Amino acid sequence: DVVVEGEYRTPTIDHAFMEPECAIGVPAGVQGHEKLTIYVGSQIPYQDRHQIARVLGVPEESVRVKGTLIGGGFGGKEDIAGQIHVALLANATGRPVKMLYSRHESLLAHPKRHATIIRIKTGAKKDGTLVAVHAELFGDGGAYESLSQKVMGRATTHATGPYDIPHAKVDCYAMYTNNPPSGAFRGFGVTQSAFAVEQNMDKLAEALGMDPVELRRKNAQRVGVETATGQLLRESVGLHQTIDAVERGIKSHMNGNGFRWAWREGNKAYGWGIACAYKNTGLGGGAPDKATAEIEVFENGTAEVRISSADMGQGLKGVLAQMVSEELKLPLSQVSVLLSDTDLTPDGGPTTASRQTYVSGNAARMAAGSMREALARVAAEELDVDPAEIRFEEGLLRYNGDGVPIGTVAGWMKKHGLEPKTQYEYWAPKTQPLGTGGDMHFAFSYATQAALVEVDLETGKIRVLDVYAANDVGRAINPKALEGQVEGGIVMSLGNTLTEAYILEDAVPWSVRFARYRIPSITHMPKIHSTIVEDPVSTGPYGAKGVGEISTINTMPAVCNAIYHATGVRIHKVPVDQDALARAIKTGQKDLFQSWEDVK
Repeated sequence: DVVVEGEYRTPTIDHAFMEPECAIGVPAGVQGHEKLTIYVGSQIPYQDRHQIARVLGVPEESVRVKGTLIGGGFGGKEDIAGQIHVALLANATGRPVKMLYSRHESLLAHPKRHATIIRIKTGAKKDGTLVAVHAELFGDGGAYESLSQKVMGRATTHATGPYDIPHAKVDCYAMYTNNPPSGAFRGFGVTQSAFAVEQNMDKLAEALGMDPVELRRKNAQRVGVETATGQLLRESVGLHQTIDAVERGIKSHMNGNGFRWAWREGNKAYGWGIACAYKNTGLGGGAPDKATAEIEVFENGTAEVRISSADMGQGLKGVLAQMVSEELKLPLSQVSVLLSDTDLTPDGGPTTASRQTYVSGNAARMAAGSMREALARVAAEELDVDPAEIRFEEGLLRYNGDGVPIGTVAGWMKKHGLEPKTQYEYWAPKTQPLGTGGDMHFAFSYATQAALVEVDLETGKIRVLDVYAANDVGRAINPKALEGQVEGGIVMSLGNTLTEAYILEDAVPWSVRFARYRIPSITHMPKIHSTIVEDPVSTGPYGAKGVGEISTINTMPAVCNAIYHATGVRIHKVPVDQDALARAIKTGQKDLFQSWEDVK
């Protein structure tokens, strides 16, 4: 009955991590190194080792990759930067070699977020029931493919949004250009498609005369619904709870004065905007997804969990330590975590796709469970009790009112010729490639955000005052760290919305220093109100699923919807140019296709 359509554009975006790319190569036999060793802040150490060995023509076992603390990744440290270069040079010279990108080199060379053009039509019945979506997506892949097929593929599969839509036709094109290559970036294509989907949802609500919240609630995915790819959602679909939580938040914000989507005070216009999102946890699409973790218990009563996964500030070390602490009933202070060393830690797979808490977390939890069973068996034999009578409490194995320290039992294992160490290889549930039927993903996270903006009607200056965010994370393992992830994701997305664009002039990069790349500052920060929604997924560790990307996805459309409600100007291209917005307000222009990069 009602069809709305629009074209939306997003720019090339740089990761702008604090630490630029750096790698150190040390040849075998130098400074005590038994083999060629590469020190690098990488999201995929085992894959780095594979590629280095392949280039050198040597067995993988003759190369060691040691991950270092990473000063930010966001997908930008998946591609090879200096790893192979320092390996070749160290091998050729017999001396240690360090390669550190300057900020200019980093901005110039490493893969970026894909710039996109998205055309989308959304159709619904008069009562607001969604009927169909037709979308076309075009992504700038740059001069080399990197991960363009996968990124734009993910943008495509999420191009109907987190809604129950019976009919969908989506065409996607990842295009070679003479621009710098595009690759993985937090959100992995879904950030771009959500920008279009959620603004079109607001346009549809207006055309129908419906409240934007009610339109989303009416069509939100729930258990029993099929996604656009034909996947049946069987559990852990917390979208409705996130919508309800955000609605409560924005209504309480008005202090009993009655909720309004927009109002004006003098030359300032205020508006609320809302947007929903969903994002897969794990690699999906038929890709094998596994992780192996190792647990060792020492005679001093401590335990160590080892896995090659990378911690780049997302809190993985803390989450893994918590899980092992929970399984072995050890104080958290007695659990240490060793990450990212191809000689000392088993392969945890790539730190991508919001997968680490789920996949590596399951591996660590199950390795700890196997360790617990082994300790209980040995203790039962030594103490001549039934293993079922042994309980783990506060670093002790308790039985019949007595207790033995876990370190003592580790010593007993050694006495029996056993190592107090276990490994567990965890395979995530199998997924299917797009178009083959079945489940493309083993879990989805859901989110709703609402933003309150203030727009100066004279200058077009935009201030985001408040953001209400509710995220369905399955189960919050570390709520404080999780809130940090949400807040960081919102701030990153605000930059994409209001200030950031990697500018090219005839395929020549212009934004080759931060003076030409506008990262948001503390003055841009809104007050963030975060709500954790827990709708557990049965296969996740304690019900947990991913949160690293979902928090970045719907800020951009929420803010742009808020700008529309405040000013009546629909934003079709980001980052928003305040001068162009001011002109549009004064001339009565309803659609803004110009961003600040067009007039820089």
